[in-house]
Amino acid sequence: MKKVITYGTFDLLHYGHINLLRRAKELGDYLIVALSTDEFNWNQKHKKCYFSYEERKQLLEAIRYVDLVIPEECWEQKSEDIKEFKIDTFVMGNDWEGKFDFLKDYCDVVYLPRTPDISTTQIKDDLGK
Repeated sequence: MKKVITYGTFDLLHYGHINLLRRAKELGDYLIVALSTDEFNWNQKHKKCYFSYEERKQLLEAIRYVDLVIPEECWEQKSEDIKEFKIDTFVMGNDWEGKFDFLKDYCDVVYLPRTPDISTTQIKDDLGK
């Protein structure tokens, strides 16, 4: 079984997120999503989420492409997750291109193109107008 992992906040879930998850799942048999906790988002990413970790987790678990959701609590846990879950492919959006190449020592690293014209930041900006 080929295992794939991706990471993110997935707040204000939208079709760009779904496209990323679908394409990530196409790279293997089992997709793990490491979901940023509220504390990690606030303390390290300096992001305030609209939905809580538990709400975002429920949304992700309802998506057919997602097999398992685990908490992401710090930047450094990625290599440990890859070893623990025996990951074959690490996937991120191409806005992170090159940032995780150090993980190539453990697995394949794939940067998928973002879905054009949609992002959580754009949604927040549009709603704020």
